[in-house]
Amino acid sequence: MAAVCAVYFIVPIKCRWAVLLAASYLFYWWNSAYLAFVLAGMTAITWLIGLWLERKNQKSAEYIKLHKEEMDASARKSYKLSVTKRKKWILFLGILLDLGVLLFFKYYNFFLENTSPLLAYLGIDPDAFKLDLLLPLGISFYTLQAIAYMVDMYRGKYKADHHFFKFALFMSFFPQIVQGPIARHNALAEQLQTGHAFDFTRLKYGCQLILWGFMKKLILADRIGILSDTVFGSYKDYGGMVLLFSVILYGLQVYGDFSGGMDIARGVSQIFGIELELNFRQPYFAKSIEEFWRRWHITLGAWMRDYIFYPLSLSKRFGALGRGARKIFGNYIGKKLPSFLAMFIVYFLVGFWHGSSWKYVAYGIWNGVIITAGILLEPVYQKGLALFRVKEKSYGWSLFQMFRTFLLCSVGRFFPRAASCTAAIVMMKQVCLSPQPWQLVDGTLLTLGLDGKDMAVLFGMVVLVLLVDIAHERGIRIRETVASQGLVCRWLVYWTAFYLIVIFGIYGPAYSSAAFIYQQF
Repeated sequence: MAAVCAVYFIVPIKCRWAVLLAASYLFYWWNSAYLAFVLAGMTAITWLIGLWLERKNQKSAEYIKLHKEEMDASARKSYKLSVTKRKKWILFLGILLDLGVLLFFKYYNFFLENTSPLLAYLGIDPDAFKLDLLLPLGISFYTLQAIAYMVDMYRGKYKADHHFFKFALFMSFFPQIVQGPIARHNALAEQLQTGHAFDFTRLKYGCQLILWGFMKKLILADRIGILSDTVFGSYKDYGGMVLLFSVILYGLQVYGDFSGGMDIARGVSQIFGIELELNFRQPYFAKSIEEFWRRWHITLGAWMRDYIFYPLSLSKRFGALGRGARKIFGNYIGKKLPSFLAMFIVYFLVGFWHGSSWKYVAYGIWNGVIITAGILLEPVYQKGLALFRVKEKSYGWSLFQMFRTFLLCSVGRFFPRAASCTAAIVMMKQVCLSPQPWQLVDGTLLTLGLDGKDMAVLFGMVVLVLLVDIAHERGIRIRETVASQGLVCRWLVYWTAFYLIVIFGIYGPAYSSAAFIYQQF
């Protein structure tokens, strides 16, 4: 990053996008070698499909304008439908090619493993078809960016990018390719292509974000990772309360790891004058699972909403399903059934997107079931609140809702963290049937890879993250507040953060500090 910054601000402004493109592909080649050709190939496919769709939109508009006097409403509608049909086939081709690459690299062996009994029954040796595949870095993220771009071109939302190499920068921008955020072309491309002058305020704010990201990643997340690896690697040796304690900490680990990575990516980008979208908004202050997913990995949720949920729930077939369901189940359930079905598809895909294992699918279904149950039981909740005279806007009720949501989210993380669905279910059973709460106070916690000092640092960092999130939730702009202080106070904060990372960070030859949990997805 430092080397790229030096070059970026030296070359002429009009050439600065090229520096970012070269740096992005150097970064990708350094990490993935020949798999950079996969990224380049998918970029070319997406770019060509975008141009093709834009050309169809332009020709359609020109034809209607040229023949508007001789075409009545019926003829105009018929022509538009024929153009839409052709565009759908073009879009289908683009999605098939890009998604096919993702499915091949990420899910080929998963599908082979799950069809192996059938192949064996047919007398075919499944092992003969196994491939040793490496997953291209960030492919799950840039595939979604590519699909969103093609769909937006199909919808005619904005003009296609006619410069291939500038479009390649949008697909490969190095701070966000590892784990997002998932960017939209209309929000990011122009920022990347416009050269930005050096700005000390941006440098200051960017470095603040980077420092905070490193603190969450190296002090919080990677420290919890030691405990998580110990417990989940031999979960049968521990009682349910230790497992629950560990999965709660794992939820904090994922938050520190993922949001810390986002802070680093956003901080680096901000130094270049580029604003990436916010991907987290204090998710553990959510009062329901549904709200949690609006605050957690915001760009993935927005992508699923715009390109899966709305197209499905508002489609003619789902509308017909709703009308039929109302006749059978009544207005309340029948009206919501299409949305429930679309939502289940979304959460199934969210789970499956996370990894090629049934445990991720189970994680998606877990969230879908809880959200559906919450919506269906809303009338019951309202009656209960009225019966017990609970004030919905009271501070105590809000705290209860946050704690309930946090606990449900934490328990659900048994699925992605466990080695398999079976292991996750066994651990959930241990929480319910064999809690062994005395292990929380008999010294067992100090045998999980962290000594007393590490535990003190861990919980100190948890408190610090909590306080910062409370401040953000209340609208306090911490970076601006720190930056507005006097020189001595400001640099005292910066150097304190730096030395906290140096002294308490988990790094070194025995640790993969550069690895992030979400880059494997």
